[in-house]
Amino acid sequence: MERILGIDPSLRGTGFAVLEGNARSARCLHFGVVKNSAKLSVSQCLREIHRALDEAIATFQPQGMAIETTIYVQSYQTAIVLGAARGAALLAAAQRDLPIYEYAPRKIKQAVVGRGGAQKEQVAFMVRALTGLTATPPPDAADAIAIALTHYQAHASALARRESLPTV
Repeated sequence: MERILGIDPSLRGTGFAVLEGNARSARCLHFGVVKNSAKLSVSQCLREIHRALDEAIATFQPQGMAIETTIYVQSYQTAIVLGAARGAALLAAAQRDLPIYEYAPRKIKQAVVGRGGAQKEQVAFMVRALTGLTATPPPDAADAIAIALTHYQAHASALARRESLPTV
């Protein structure tokens, strides 16, 4: 059983979740959203993202972090802010020597829902069903859970490919 911290980075609402399991079965130990007020400066938001994720890492001791890759956005300003939020999350993992795994948004939706163009509501419904949660998590936390589930599937596929290779 592997414990993974899933991250859906955003300046004002970074979703995070800690899952334990594998590709066949996973349970969500904790999820949340780092909500930053519009009154906070960018630097204050980044500090809060880092603090909250560092606390989650210290509390739950995951073996790795799975994070969404940078998405295409039409605004350079939005891309810079999202990149900064990702950086705060990546720094929290790097300072604790956690391996970091990155997954594209379409791959995450494909892994959890079965199609890359799935809506946020579909993702939230599926993560609830796949992890046995009794309530549907908020969208940012649901995305973080989906990212961790994608990690389990990706690693199971990689292991299966390695095992199917002929030995010399």
